[in-house]
Amino acid sequence: MYCSVIIPAQNARRTISECILAVLSQSVPRDLYEVIVVDAGSSDATVAIARSHGVRVIPRPPIGMAAARNVGARAAQGEILLFLDPDCIPALDWIAQMTAPFADPSVVAVKGAYQTHETALLPRLIQAEYEDAYQRLAEANAGEIVGTYSAAYRRAAFLAAGGFDPTLASMEDVDLSLRLARSGQRIVFAPKARVYHAHGTHLRHYVACMLRRGLWRPLVYARHPDRVPGQSPASDEVRTQIRLAALAVVSALLGSRWQRLRPIAGIFLAIFTSTTVPFAWRARRAGTDVAVASPFLIFVRALALGAGLAVGNASLAGRRAIDRLARAARIFRITGS
Repeated sequence: MYCSVIIPAQNARRTISECILAVLSQSVPRDLYEVIVVDAGSSDATVAIARSHGVRVIPRPPIGMAAARNVGARAAQGEILLFLDPDCIPALDWIAQMTAPFADPSVVAVKGAYQTHETALLPRLIQAEYEDAYQRLAEANAGEIVGTYSAAYRRAAFLAAGGFDPTLASMEDVDLSLRLARSGQRIVFAPKARVYHAHGTHLRHYVACMLRRGLWRPLVYARHPDRVPGQSPASDEVRTQIRLAALAVVSALLGSRWQRLRPIAGIFLAIFTSTTVPFAWRARRAGTDVAVASPFLIFVRALALGAGLAVGNASLAGRRAIDRLARAARIFRITGS
């Protein structure tokens, strides 16, 4: 089946060339797929670099990555749409691994996997997080949520679902996955469909990512109350960790004023640490240092997700309150007239 590889890009001059070259070097015959780069308003040499590799480039104003992906999907000729981030380098069999599950006509979307060549501690910690999640998905034989860094959809189903919601600044891939799942269509995980990514060595980038996820999660899941993930042991564990981390921090802050509360902070922190032991044990395969440092990363993740969720839930509650007031005002005007 003919495929379209769509790469949305914005100021990606540092990585776009290696990304395109890896796509052009795939193990499947070159006449079985096209490559489309949708430039979302770059101010650097992204467009010139992409064009130098002979691929199709669609220049657009700054429209956001979700909208750029939609533009590529509408322009694509392939029956299967493959999405790839410009800072990802696909393995040479990536297209073959991503498209193989579509031999089953019930499959509508496929989720690929991250890999990294980085050797610093933080990237290996982040990769251990992904590997742990991938192991759960493989055991469940499900794709659940398709991340846009390595994603594939049947074009007809993608367009019928409306594509990605460009009004979402984050988690638009989660929203689309939940819409597809609601219609009863199958999403599967292809663990061998690997793309290599530089997770980064700066903790602030990881924190910012977790904050965004937490911030947008309430809004996205409010759209799909019947499809909200949350019944799995993994999600229960994360919610518990968020609560324990928040209690530890609050107790520590209060303990600076009331010394009797200081031991309580230590108790909460000890309980929190105990919840990280299973992951640390599994993460030891990535190195002893990864296992030892994993409680710290999980603590940071819990605080960042919790802060984002708090703001996101408050924002959602505010929107709902405004909507209720607006409806009440309309009813009052109608009955008053």
